[in-house]
Amino acid sequence: MSQHPQNKMGTMPVGKLLISMSLPAMFSMLIQALYNVVDSIYVAQIGEDALTAVSLAFPVQNFLIAVSVGTCIGLNSLISRRLGERREHEASLAATHGVLIALVEWVGFLIFGLFFCRIFFQAFTDNPTVIQMGIDYTSIVTIFSFGCFVEITLEKTLQATGNMIYPMLFQLTGAITNIILDPIFIFGWFGLPAMGVKGAAIATVGGQILSMFFAIYIIVRKEHAVQIHFKGFRFSGQIVKDIFAVGFPSIIMQSISSVMIMVLNNILIVFSQAAVAVLGVYFKLQSFIFMPVFGLGHGSMPIMGYNFGARNKKRLVHTLKLSSTISLCIMIVGLLIFQFGAKYLLMMFNASEEMMEIGVSALRTISLCFPAAALGISFSNFFQAIGEGKNSLLISVLRQLFILLPAAWLISRIGTLNQVWLAFPIAEVFALIVSILLLKLTYKSKIHDMEYLAAEEE
Repeated sequence: MSQHPQNKMGTMPVGKLLISMSLPAMFSMLIQALYNVVDSIYVAQIGEDALTAVSLAFPVQNFLIAVSVGTCIGLNSLISRRLGERREHEASLAATHGVLIALVEWVGFLIFGLFFCRIFFQAFTDNPTVIQMGIDYTSIVTIFSFGCFVEITLEKTLQATGNMIYPMLFQLTGAITNIILDPIFIFGWFGLPAMGVKGAAIATVGGQILSMFFAIYIIVRKEHAVQIHFKGFRFSGQIVKDIFAVGFPSIIMQSISSVMIMVLNNILIVFSQAAVAVLGVYFKLQSFIFMPVFGLGHGSMPIMGYNFGARNKKRLVHTLKLSSTISLCIMIVGLLIFQFGAKYLLMMFNASEEMMEIGVSALRTISLCFPAAALGISFSNFFQAIGEGKNSLLISVLRQLFILLPAAWLISRIGTLNQVWLAFPIAEVFALIVSILLLKLTYKSKIHDMEYLAAEEE
């Protein structure tokens, strides 16, 4: 078999390969997490109304990212499998389709930004200041989201070929631009007018569009294992179907958190507005722990997808075990930080006395779910990598909609606010049990006889 540069996913020692592919993604996602926190800290300086507006906008932004990243997980899985099967032309066709899908998805959010922002915010609050700030912020981040959609598509395309450095640089470009522009536009530095939450939104889309141009330049000017060509392009319904076979469950999976946050906000507002603020702060802070684990997943999925396509059972299983172990270690460190440093974490957000009282207990309780979540995420990545996205979807729906929300609602009726946070670890442990059962079934049906079948074909 002739060796191509992109075949490192089938030849390089798994440990070295996983680290080399994951570290850039983990680093760039940590920067992304830092941006999320810094953004909220800046917005908190404007006032509580601004923080509330941006918190209410969070599910919309979350859904936008879910659609983009979810689709691209399907694209990534398809490209890496086709490369593993030595079907390079089909991998390139998939990448070209991915860009067109991204533009179609952007048009959906453009329409939302133009016509539906006010309706959305009026459903949650009757505070006119919060509604207007929410509209200002959300309309900008949705109408100009083409930068986000195109950049993520090109990023995931390169990751599928085993190239993790450029995707890291794309993300860094966007996040660092955001961090620099935030205070300039929010507070009106260097003679600019102070734009408040509108400035935060402009900084966000500015970073996304700049990183999109950088990504387009790299795709066009450099040589890659896949090529994006529109000359002589012919639309293929089958390729779109193959992308969404993994992508659609992934979109639903990642969108569920938007629904979960909206419902949790409604449950918590009964206790106090500070409880809603605490939940918003938790989601910003937990990204520091979860983002490196997701970055590890971005490194492990192409390796698992490639070796599943190449029918190399040993490397496939080795990657799963190693990524699960590293994820678990990261989450245990996160658990310790939240247990012993909750008070200091909350102080970064100018937490009021009430928010501090609720928040310390909340962060300590919710973080008990971290170790189970580490394994759940690793198994979910495995299912997506081998084209079994429906298993990941099932686990995610179970955890967030059928266990966490009913548990939170029930506890809110019969218990205290501090006990409501227990819904998180309860849901995570139950979901882990289900994912272990699905992993055993999938291994038996798709992995167990893999090397035997590969030998037969030869």
